[in-house]
Amino acid sequence: MSTKIHQLVDGRKRPLTITLTAGQAADSPVLKFLLADLAVKRPGPGRPRTRPEAVLGDKAYSGRGNRTLLRSKRITAVIPQRADEIGHRQRRGSAGGRPPAFDKVTYKNRNVVERSFNDHKQWRGIATRYDKHAAIYRGGVVLRAITLWLHA
Repeated sequence: MSTKIHQLVDGRKRPLTITLTAGQAADSPVLKFLLADLAVKRPGPGRPRTRPEAVLGDKAYSGRGNRTLLRSKRITAVIPQRADEIGHRQRRGSAGGRPPAFDKVTYKNRNVVERSFNDHKQWRGIATRYDKHAAIYRGGVVLRAITLWLHA
């Protein structure tokens, strides 16, 4: 019935990867697919860059699987913990382990992602979702991403 847009964004609100999921689907499992699609061309010769320095995400991405994935790729996770995760860890006492590192100063830059979504929603076709098929809707989202890159 509805569709969610998931994207990785650079520091200037420009989308790097875009994927769609069903509206009722959870956000957390999508992160591994977004990271798998990431490839940023280098200015000179060489392979494209596929590993960002840090991932800034909201609480929907704070699951153990995502943190393990980011740690295995040596990517800094700047994701706050959900209240239920904090409660579970504290109930376990010393067996719950210590909380994951969280940089509040870096997390303040996450508004770039939200502003990128707002730029997408300036297009009426994306905001109102008149398209019946997800492939056509994704085409509109990708077209908007191209215009954002051209405008920059």
